[in-house]
Amino acid sequence: MTKTLLTGAAGFIGMHTALRLLARGEQVVGVDNLNDYYDVSLKHARLARLTPQPGFSFHQLSVEDRDGMARLFEQEEPDRVIHLAAQAGVRYSLTNPHAYIDANLQGFLNILEGCRHHGVQHLTYASSSSVYGGNTALPFSEHHNIDHPVSLYAATKKANELMAHTYSHLFGLPTTGLRFFTVYGPWGRPDMALFLFTRAILEGRPIDVFNHGQMVRDFTFVDDIVEGVIRVHDKPAAPNPGFDPAAPDPATSNAPYRVFNIGNSQPTPLMDYIAALETALGREAVKNYLPMQAGDVPATSADTTELDAWVGFKPATPVREGVARFVKWYRGFYRV
Repeated sequence: MTKTLLTGAAGFIGMHTALRLLARGEQVVGVDNLNDYYDVSLKHARLARLTPQPGFSFHQLSVEDRDGMARLFEQEEPDRVIHLAAQAGVRYSLTNPHAYIDANLQGFLNILEGCRHHGVQHLTYASSSSVYGGNTALPFSEHHNIDHPVSLYAATKKANELMAHTYSHLFGLPTTGLRFFTVYGPWGRPDMALFLFTRAILEGRPIDVFNHGQMVRDFTFVDDIVEGVIRVHDKPAAPNPGFDPAAPDPATSNAPYRVFNIGNSQPTPLMDYIAALETALGREAVKNYLPMQAGDVPATSADTTELDAWVGFKPATPVREGVARFVKWYRGFYRV
């Protein structure tokens, strides 16, 4: 029986990932610090779905706790690691930068060290589409340069990829980074647009629409994200025998290192996303149009050719279907 250490287990993607791993008989060691970045009761509700499951154990612990994480690796000796814990959010990084250094850099180092010293077979970790930063060449490809992040959050995610490569190169640790594109769906985060919009519309409040609605996002349904995570988890990164250090490709290496986009490859205008939500709710939103926020980008779009070639999977859930499934969950969970 494979034992997987899963950080961020009480998070949005973490809970869904844990359920999939448990359903196929894996042993899952969940880690989460249950911080109050958003409503802790939602995290407890997610965790309540996991704790009764055979094969699941939980540790309330911050990944930046160096000694605590070292003890955890020594105690549990996981076969593989899926690292989803992080300080999330672009806008929050403008006012709380230290939280990102602590969780996303120190925390990731603790994960890498645990993997290194305990013979972990494969580290799969969450990166982000935000690493593409000021790049305007769409769709975003793993072969593109990512040297121009426009938020500290994005910079920490790029740093994670660089740190992972170092450990793959020095210690032969297979690492795979997954650049998630605007994930949404049931049990989603309350700081994300879909959750904020839904709550405001049902309460009769205006919704804030940034860049005057001129935004495009590659909205990706959570089930598709989890399918990608699981398939990559099952196929450890390997060195690229054709890697040319004289003309290095950012997507691969002569070390066991890979990065992949996971996105729907169907970039959707923000106003169409809102229209899908209005249809699902049966209500029209009052819209408060605002300028672009600092650290944001006008458009994202994922090229998932490499993911498809590696694990034979391409996300494809239509936005209208995914939004309707979120609304059904939201109404049921909050009884509205």
